[in-house]
Amino acid sequence: MEHRTEREIKGIFAVLTAIFVIFLAMPVFRLLAESMMCQGTVSMGNYAAVFGGKDFGRALLNSILIAVTSALCATLLAFFLAYAVHYTNIPKWMKKWIRTAAVLPMLLPTITYGFAIIYSFGKQGLITKMAGRQLFEIYGFNGLLIGYVIYVLPVAFLLILNTMEYIDKKFMVVSRVMGDTPLRTFFATLVRPLAGTLAAAIVQSFFLCFTDYGIPASVGGKYDVVATVLYNEMLGSVPDFGRGAVVAMAMLLPSVFSILLLKYLERYNIRYSKVSVVEIPPNKLRDVAAGIGSAVIIAVMLLIFAVIFVVPFVEEWPYRIHFTMKHVKDVFQDASLYSVYKNSLFVAASTAFFGLLAAYGGALVTARSGMNKKLKAVIESIALVTNTIPGMVIGIAFLLIFSGTPLQNTFFLIIICNIIHFFSTPYLMMKGALEKMNSSWETTARLMGDNWIKTLVRIVTPNLISTILEVFGYYFVNAMVTVSAVIFIAGARTSVVTTKIKELQYYTKFNEVFVLSLLILFTNLIVKGLLGWMSGRREIRQMKK
Repeated sequence: MEHRTEREIKGIFAVLTAIFVIFLAMPVFRLLAESMMCQGTVSMGNYAAVFGGKDFGRALLNSILIAVTSALCATLLAFFLAYAVHYTNIPKWMKKWIRTAAVLPMLLPTITYGFAIIYSFGKQGLITKMAGRQLFEIYGFNGLLIGYVIYVLPVAFLLILNTMEYIDKKFMVVSRVMGDTPLRTFFATLVRPLAGTLAAAIVQSFFLCFTDYGIPASVGGKYDVVATVLYNEMLGSVPDFGRGAVVAMAMLLPSVFSILLLKYLERYNIRYSKVSVVEIPPNKLRDVAAGIGSAVIIAVMLLIFAVIFVVPFVEEWPYRIHFTMKHVKDVFQDASLYSVYKNSLFVAASTAFFGLLAAYGGALVTARSGMNKKLKAVIESIALVTNTIPGMVIGIAFLLIFSGTPLQNTFFLIIICNIIHFFSTPYLMMKGALEKMNSSWETTARLMGDNWIKTLVRIVTPNLISTILEVFGYYFVNAMVTVSAVIFIAGARTSVVTTKIKELQYYTKFNEVFVLSLLILFTNLIVKGLLGWMSGRREIRQMKK
């Protein structure tokens, strides 16, 4: 039976490895080859043309500057929010509100962020009308900074919030008893254990900002960044695949840096064998400051998105502000707009289902098998690479290698692209859950006569339901909001909501843009709510047993 179990695990390993070789390694190598082809011969001419030009150098510096600034700001704000949840005595309802509201931007595509900023802070924007004047220029650095901070704040918040939960607070009490000042206690018992996570949050935030296309597509203005340069090279008025491939390869440099840095930062993670339950000492000034500060951060973030709930329901913003459902009706009566919404639902559901299988299979290989450590390291390496490789690079690689094949402009290609792009986090979630399970379950089941498949279906999977629902939701939401990769591989028949939004932007049909954005938001909220309800019901049933 043991032999059969390992054979089945090896089969899963072989399938997963084949998928990532065919749909990740080969496309990236094809991208590399394209970057080195100049006028039919192998040369470094494309690299010389791109790196020798002033435009790319300026865009690269712009990208680094705005990404670093945004990452630092977002991580600082995320730390403040996480601190308010874990280290203050603000009301429990407020802590729950912070946890929920801080991650809401993840339910919208990034390209919508830019439009929300325009309609909030532009010359005729909602916040501009409330303030009586335009507060600042929105196109360029300012607009990108606001958009990027909102974009990466939820990611940084979740990273820091999760790590704070496992920091033992008893050391804070010990530090104060030893006579340390509040500032020294703060740095020694909170900042120091969080050092690795804070650095990882900055790195992840920087990488997400550096590679995002949705926000600069709407508010970038004349402030060129690498993502817009790449898009213009590949899908501009005069496409140049060779130069575009060079820009795409340049975008991989932060991936390599991120992989090396994240591996290095792992040594700074502090793990406690036991986390003590310690009551937070009373401090009214701290709690009031944390409560007000958190409320302001969340309120400003949500206020920017408030315009999405206003503009589609008035006749013509800001001139005829009368309630109407006309724009919503127009979307559902337009067969093409309704069709892309159905396409998005199909792609998101398919991505969630098959992505769940891929993440589950990979986690079984590394967490519940006796396979060689080197083979397990292959899956770990895949997860690390997919965590840092830009979506735009995957999309362009797919465009180059699958153009002219039966897979071109198919839903299959979009789904497999999403599965690969978002593989890392679901895999780590499944792996973490499987590692916490009793390691003797499979052995006990085998002694009772059950084969590996029965054990998986009857014992392992039922105990993973909560994580399975989380993984399904993660894949679904990200497949609904992603734009960076799919803009290169979606065709007229396979267009999804985010690619349609990009098209509507070109024709300045912002009412339709906001209606479709609301469709994405409400769809994601419904799916997340349904999955949360299912998970809660299961927990209640388990408590009754």
